[in-house]
Amino acid sequence: MRVIDSHTEGEPTRLIIAGGPDLGHGPLAERRERFRRDFDHLRSFAVNEPRGYDALVGGLLCEPADPSCTAGIIFFNNVGMIGMCGHGTIGLAVTLAHLGRIGPGAHRVETPVGLVSFDLLSRNEVRITNVESYRFAKAAVVDVPGIGPVTGDIAWGGNWFFLTGNAPCPLVSGSIPQLTAHATAIQTALDAAGIRGADGAPIDHIEIFGKPGEPDSDSRSFVLCPGGAYDRSPCGTGTSAKLACLAADGNLAPGQRWVQESIIGSRFTGEFAWSQGGRIVPSITGRAYVTGEATLIREADDPFRDGIRLVDR
Repeated sequence: MRVIDSHTEGEPTRLIIAGGPDLGHGPLAERRERFRRDFDHLRSFAVNEPRGYDALVGGLLCEPADPSCTAGIIFFNNVGMIGMCGHGTIGLAVTLAHLGRIGPGAHRVETPVGLVSFDLLSRNEVRITNVESYRFAKAAVVDVPGIGPVTGDIAWGGNWFFLTGNAPCPLVSGSIPQLTAHATAIQTALDAAGIRGADGAPIDHIEIFGKPGEPDSDSRSFVLCPGGAYDRSPCGTGTSAKLACLAADGNLAPGQRWVQESIIGSRFTGEFAWSQGGRIVPSITGRAYVTGEATLIREADDPFRDGIRLVDR
């Protein structure tokens, strides 16, 4: 399996460019389900230890069903499939440019949750225009054992988020273990209480906000992803969800910039326009860098040929 690794504002992406599973043709949502059902061992092989690590997000490069698109992409991580991935799309753009498959300018990408577009602004800087995003519930309250009531918004930005300002400590890198435990407790409580997104969709990302570290930023966040790893980037879909909440409250105007810091201090710049249906169309700008090219090998007698999968997750 041939892969190219990159990072977007610190968050890693591994793009499969050859040797991935044959998912056939048709809509990306159907092919993602085929990937999940029939080839989950290859997902684990590509991103889990000993070849990968928990923070690594994978992407399978696919032929798009929509002829207007440059590429199709199915994102996944250490425990399963992901709907949309903002940092991964920025990484995809830079990787395609690295391969010589695209040049500067506007391109469209097909994902399982809809079409997105990106502008390759330079060798490393990309602006993505995400799927329509919206706030589903304002000030939802969940009772978290050992913590108490926690209030947050539920919003869609390509994945489902619970966004809260309830931080147990300063949002600095030294607090990552405490923030991880806090966000995990919120996640567990949401699941136990049956608090979900639209159509009963599980809320699989927890986003905790606080004051920014730099004077020219607007906010800092800690994002816990499915599988228990924290996002090193400010999270593209999470920033989209945050913009949707700000817009719904009238605290951000269309075209107004919002600078979102990650827990490690990297930054995305976001803005939005209103869609015809009253939702927002968010745009996120960030940087990605190619970090390596590799061929992954799967030997038949390797006891961990399909990666180390921890069943108690």
